[in-house]
Amino acid sequence: MNKSELIDMVAQNAGVTKASAGEVVEATLDVIADALSGGDSVALVGFGTFSVRERGARTGRNPRTGESIAIAASRIPAFKAGKALKDAVA
Repeated sequence: MNKSELIDMVAQNAGVTKASAGEVVEATLDVIADALSGGDSVALVGFGTFSVRERGARTGRNPRTGESIAIAASRIPAFKAGKALKDAVA
């Protein structure tokens, strides 16, 4: 499912127009992104938790030349599924 299909399904399930469903989906994604960029996590009980994880610096290899390269530390977004979501998928 892509973003436009998600908007279509939200509009259908909520009984609203696609335009208003699109605005809600966009706003939700923006709020989650803003919270993560601020260092917060977003917990949706039963669904899961969006958080930021620290990835340490490490040494990698250039696959073309085999040369060692330094990979800098970074912060990455992460998602941990909640129990209800895991049960729904299983």
